[in-house]
Amino acid sequence: MGVAKLTDQNTIVPAESKYARIERERRYLLQDLPEGLTRASPHLQITDNYITGTRLRIRKVRDPQTNKWTVKFTQKFAPNEQDFSRTIITNIYLNALEAETLGMFDQNEIRKNRYPFEFEGRKFSVDMFLGDLFGLVLAEVSFETDEELNSYPKPHFAIADVTNNELFTGGKLCGLTFADIREAISQDRPRSNVQRPKSEVALHKK
Repeated sequence: MGVAKLTDQNTIVPAESKYARIERERRYLLQDLPEGLTRASPHLQITDNYITGTRLRIRKVRDPQTNKWTVKFTQKFAPNEQDFSRTIITNIYLNALEAETLGMFDQNEIRKNRYPFEFEGRKFSVDMFLGDLFGLVLAEVSFETDEELNSYPKPHFAIADVTNNELFTGGKLCGLTFADIREAISQDRPRSNVQRPKSEVALHKK
């Protein structure tokens, strides 16, 4: 008996497993770093490599103060394709050889600096993107319960809540430039889920 070919139809992906966990997040588009943060503020340097055609990424995190690296092999996906606020995430920590071995796969890269930021008792991660996405600034905040997630209001330092805009997910961003994002929002504003402020300034050039 031969080995059956794996397809989306005959492969089961459990919504929960012993190793996976639910991640509840909101994602916001920012004009710039929030007041109190500067580019020199303490941060981590993150490189995400998304393996083409999959839901997998390799994340390398460098602490500039210690020059130490943490590498994670991650699967992350939304069970409900219309709701990116709730995702299933599984992490495996890699050593240098394992990271190098997985680096052989075709990948799309995102680079960003991540700043910790606290606002009204909640801890945000503020990402300033680099490379082709330079000019894009996003903030994420996590929640323990659905009730907290659903009731949390947009903070004043954010331009828009883009949680359920697929354009701002890592799997999409890795194939875009900052110019692509500006153009997509200006041409397709209703579906972008980005509510521009009265000043009509939603994204700016750096």
